[in-house]
Amino acid sequence: MSDSPHTPEAPSPSEAGASPADVSSAGASSAGASPAGVSRPGGRPQAPPRFPGGPSPDPAGSHHERRIRSFQPRRSRVTTSQGDALRRLWPQWGLDIDGMRTLDLAELFGDGEKPSDKPVVLEIGFGMGEATAQMAAADPDTGILAVDVHTPGQGNLLGLAERGGLSNVRVANGDAIILLREMLAPASLDGLRVYFPDPWPKARHHKRRLIQPEFLTLAAPSLKPGAILHCATDWEPYAEQMLEVLTAHPDFENTREDGGYAPRPEFRPLTRFEGQGLGKGHVVHDLLFRRTAHPPSGSGSTESAPEN
Repeated sequence: MSDSPHTPEAPSPSEAGASPADVSSAGASSAGASPAGVSRPGGRPQAPPRFPGGPSPDPAGSHHERRIRSFQPRRSRVTTSQGDALRRLWPQWGLDIDGMRTLDLAELFGDGEKPSDKPVVLEIGFGMGEATAQMAAADPDTGILAVDVHTPGQGNLLGLAERGGLSNVRVANGDAIILLREMLAPASLDGLRVYFPDPWPKARHHKRRLIQPEFLTLAAPSLKPGAILHCATDWEPYAEQMLEVLTAHPDFENTREDGGYAPRPEFRPLTRFEGQGLGKGHVVHDLLFRRTAHPPSGSGSTESAPEN
């Protein structure tokens, strides 16, 4: 759903767009972060935070095991306006995925005085945030919890939200897997969007793709019965795998009676990145699957999730 190349899943730099699943971002390493000026064991002193009060370079630190990873760390330049948005708006509209608490989504999307009653959808990987901002503007009664680790994209989306008066956007920094596993209450989400995740085209890297049975099993408990999981990709072999995996999973059912791909819904904007792909002859596939109302017993367990 993003305007960057590909969403982070376990995305590659070339695909960062959702950051790509763009869940990806700059800097989520698996090692714990040290206080500014303190050396990590065997390492150099850590530099002070680039954006005091803004997103942490490694919000979860080493607190939680990461069997599946939703992003590939990337670094790129943060513009002056993006940095300004991070400093000013992060305390109000941003949050770090630290895995240390359960989020109260009604409070998170409230106005500071009263909780929100908006339905909330989770978007994994938003790139630079243009498409996210468009969807938020078109549907102000739905909250969008947008996850990425791409710092320039985080700042850009915050700036877009401020300029557009989009109070229904919250930007989360870190690993979406930890968010789903540690920080969301059961049946708290009304939807999940994964647009243009990294396709990891090489066969030996297919295991890094985000849309796999263990990810679906992890995500299902946080989705309300009837919630829509919406995926989109311009990489046809990945689309075929998505369709196969989603069709086989007991917690989801295809919204298409013919069991195939869906037309692009009007609410999903045509992004710049997507337009470039279409110009090159790429075919974009959308998949819309519904969370089943009566999941099989034990389907929400993540104990068997394989090592990446």
